[in-house]
Amino acid sequence: MEKNRILLVDDDVELRTVCKLGLEHQGFEVVPAATVNEALNLISTQTFDALLTDLHMPDPADGFTVVSAMRHIQPKAITLVNSGYPAIEEAMTTILLQADEVLVKPLKMATIATIIKEKLSNPSARSSKVKESVAGILDRDAEATIKHWLSRVERNEELAALPLSFTERTGHLPRLMRDLVRRLRLPPNSQLFVSDAAQEHGILRRNQGYTVPMLVEESRILQVSIFNTLQNNLGTVDFSTVLLDVMTIADEVDSQLKQTMLGYMGSLPEEAVSLTS
Repeated sequence: MEKNRILLVDDDVELRTVCKLGLEHQGFEVVPAATVNEALNLISTQTFDALLTDLHMPDPADGFTVVSAMRHIQPKAITLVNSGYPAIEEAMTTILLQADEVLVKPLKMATIATIIKEKLSNPSARSSKVKESVAGILDRDAEATIKHWLSRVERNEELAALPLSFTERTGHLPRLMRDLVRRLRLPPNSQLFVSDAAQEHGILRRNQGYTVPMLVEESRILQVSIFNTLQNNLGTVDFSTVLLDVMTIADEVDSQLKQTMLGYMGSLPEEAVSLTS
C-alpha cells in the first residue's frame, strides 16, 4: 500500500529527526527539508499529501513562504504549521494563508498523524465546511475568549498583583465583546459608536487601583485573546472578509481603550485631571 507523503520543514536538525522518525512510525513517508529553498525545490519537483513546517527558520516569514508555495502549487495538500505561542501578527498571517491547522509546540506525533489522516480521509470536508463570519465566531466563543484573556492576565505579574475576584476582573468583558461583535456586523466604514461598557470599565478600574499602563496591557491582552479565538477556528472562518474584519477588530479595541481612558480620567478629582492633562 502506497504511503502518504509528508514534506517536513524545520531548520532544527534534532527536532526534524525526531519528527521524521515519529511520523514514519505512524505509517507516513517523510521527506525532510532544512531550509526554505530546499522546501521550495521539493514542492516544485515532487508531490506531497501534507506539509508540516515550522514558522521560524530562523525568520518568521520563512514558514509563511513555504505554506504559500504549497497552497499555490499543490492546493490539495494538507498544510500544518507549528510554532511556540504565535504573536498576533503571526496568527493573522496564518489565518490569511488558510493553513489547515496551527500546532503549538511541543508537538505530539500521534496527534499530528491523526489530524493528517482525518483530513486526508475526508477531503471534501475541507471545501464544504460551512463558513462562519468573524463576528459569528467571536459571538459564539466569547466565553472561551474571556477565559483565555483571564489566564494570560493571571500570569501577568503587574495585573495579577491586584487581588480581584473573577467578576471584578472580567465583568466588563462580555459587554465589550458584544460591542465588538456589533461593530463587526455594521457595514464597512460605519461611524464609531460610544461604548458605555468601556467608559464604565475605566471608572471601575480607577477605583480598583489600576494605572494607565495596566489598562493598556489589559487591552493588548484582549487583542491577543481575540486573535487566538480566530486562530482556533481557521477551519470554518469566512476568508472573504477576514482581512477587513481583522482591521476592524484592531480599530474597535483601540477605540474601546480610548473610551476606557476617558472614563478613567473622568473619574479623577478635578485637580488631578488638570495635573495630567
